[in-house]
Amino acid sequence: MKRPRNDQSSRSFPKLKIRERLARLKESGWLKKLAFTFLLLFMVGVGGAYGSWNRACAGTSCPSISMLGGYTPTQTAKVYAADGRLITELGAERRTVLPLEEISPAVRAAFVASEDKRFYQHPGIDIRGIPRAVVANIREMRFARGFSTITMQLARNVFRGQLPAHKDPRRKLREIIVALELERTYDKNKILELYLNQLFLGGNAYGVEAAAYKYFGKSARDLNVAEGATLAAIAPGPTPYNPRRNPEIALVRRNSVINLMAEQGYLSPEEAEHWKAYPLQVSARESFDEVAPYFVEWIRQQLYDRFGTQVYERGFRVYTTLDLDMQIAAERAVMAQLEAIEGGVEFGPYRHLTYDEYVTEGYDGERRPGETPYLQGALITLDAQTGYVRAMVGGRDFQDSEWNRVTQGEFQAGSTFKPFVFSAALRAGMPLSHIIDDAPISLRLEGDSMPWEPGNFDGRFMGPMTMRRGLSLSRNLVAVQLGMQLGTAAVIGEARRYGISSSMDRGHALHLGATAVRPIEMAGAYTAFATMGTRAEPIGVLRVEDENGNIIWSPPTRHVEVLGTEPAWLLTDVLHDVIRRPGATAYLRVRALGGFSHPAGGKTGTTNDGADVWFIGFTSELVTAVWIGFDYKRRIMRQSTGGRLAGPVWASYMNDVYERRAPPDGWDDDRPASLRLIRIDHDTGYLHTGWCPASSTSHEWFIPGTEPEEPCPIHNPFRSGIPNN
Repeated sequence: MKRPRNDQSSRSFPKLKIRERLARLKESGWLKKLAFTFLLLFMVGVGGAYGSWNRACAGTSCPSISMLGGYTPTQTAKVYAADGRLITELGAERRTVLPLEEISPAVRAAFVASEDKRFYQHPGIDIRGIPRAVVANIREMRFARGFSTITMQLARNVFRGQLPAHKDPRRKLREIIVALELERTYDKNKILELYLNQLFLGGNAYGVEAAAYKYFGKSARDLNVAEGATLAAIAPGPTPYNPRRNPEIALVRRNSVINLMAEQGYLSPEEAEHWKAYPLQVSARESFDEVAPYFVEWIRQQLYDRFGTQVYERGFRVYTTLDLDMQIAAERAVMAQLEAIEGGVEFGPYRHLTYDEYVTEGYDGERRPGETPYLQGALITLDAQTGYVRAMVGGRDFQDSEWNRVTQGEFQAGSTFKPFVFSAALRAGMPLSHIIDDAPISLRLEGDSMPWEPGNFDGRFMGPMTMRRGLSLSRNLVAVQLGMQLGTAAVIGEARRYGISSSMDRGHALHLGATAVRPIEMAGAYTAFATMGTRAEPIGVLRVEDENGNIIWSPPTRHVEVLGTEPAWLLTDVLHDVIRRPGATAYLRVRALGGFSHPAGGKTGTTNDGADVWFIGFTSELVTAVWIGFDYKRRIMRQSTGGRLAGPVWASYMNDVYERRAPPDGWDDDRPASLRLIRIDHDTGYLHTGWCPASSTSHEWFIPGTEPEEPCPIHNPFRSGIPNN
């Protein structure tokens, strides 16, 4: 039989039992003892908590937030190309600080919804989140889950050095103390601004602005709901939720954030569904980090020398001279030629040394810093008028070797040095019709037991010829004998005028380019030929701005007048012959096979051991030096010449460049009006006569006062003698 529901005795039974037990305890004195015990435990607990609270921030254990009064997170220096495209950033933490009002509202809402939905209600700690964290930690039997608010995360991120990274109750207590102090000092919007500019979002992107460019190629000002939710989705785990590496996982996480935004009223259900259907679109390129690494390092060294560690912290904006399209074309041209040489299809069998073979062959017994055993290439392009560096390839693989062969490497110049010899001759008053005999010589040099007997690359001697022909055909004996007539001191002085700073031996091998030079200096020297006599020193930085846009460094361009316009035009015209005249050293590979038909000049260079090959070519706008060789002295292959190996790099590269720009002007319109065009017999250098054969007849330009006055004595039936030229 069921007991009636209103049976009062049954309902009061437990209460009677409790009262009876309490009365007995009271009579025995145990109640007082129990109450005292609970009071004591409570006091001990409160005291312990108070002591832990104080000890948690004893001394300097907790950071002072007073520093945040003028706090600016470290910001990387952003390096831009000439057209404003971002090349890379310098610094450990890539960050650009944005005021909160400039950050997209969608970004702000996404982070609040996913990271701390009661951010605008709690005082820095979310009391309602603590029980869930405690239960989770008891279940896991470890400190597995926290209850961090945005304010607590900010405390942890800003004071990483003073708040330990590992999870434990003491760290959490310190975070709470600092978070409460932050909340007492700053309003919610300031805390959110600091947080969004400070947090880590993958790679070395810190803050939403850097992350927006990293993942979407645009500013955090312009992110939509789906993109803002993606950034918020990344925050808890930048590696697993990386939208490039794990797009499926990132998409699920992003849509979870969008759901949270809808639940908290930031989006309507319809808007949420719309944005969840939005494709996960990340930019194809984070930046141009992998482009122009040698150029970037060259710039970084200059910035560090001037600004020290500030360059990594102050958010400088560095605007450079680099043309990204030209840079990419340059890297492509160098790599294509090196691979063609190594492929053996055109140039014959080819094999690299391995690092082990390199060591065992006895090259100093070890690999020197930055030195590689494989074939290398380097290229630099300058704007002829300004000296702006438009492209720089310092080697094949920056990760393997950071040694910049353009700015740090010194290689024998070979025949690219010869124009300095001929420049000295023109300034000394010698005309291009001056005759020099391409014939064998034997010189006993001081300290040598054997005579020095230089030869030409082809092993032949072509006899007397004009200076013009000797340079366009790059005849070694012509350069040596011309240099001997001038004297090595004059040639060294001339090279210095062109900006060559390396040590130069006074021996006659100097006239053949036996001296070691840097490609960047050679390119700078050749700007004088492109500009009719004025050399522009290479420069890579246009200006540096601080984080507020103030210009703090703007290095000036520097120009040096090397030649007067008359000898400059004459020398440039000869270097034009190197490309345009059949039989000249660069005609075949640059004009005939290379297909570059615009007005241009240049000079090939080859060392006598075939270890260094060059081509330095120029238009009226651009000067480019190309070098191919090894980091140590080793012949590249048989028939290694600048025209054969380096010339095609320049031709391919220039064809690529001038597909995107107007053809360059030539130099004919710049010819000084004072120059005189005279018909001569180029076998003798004298005036042409009616008896001179057509094969020895040509026209030559002369500076007034240097032109020949005597008729050709060879082709003259009435000659009684041959006067000296």
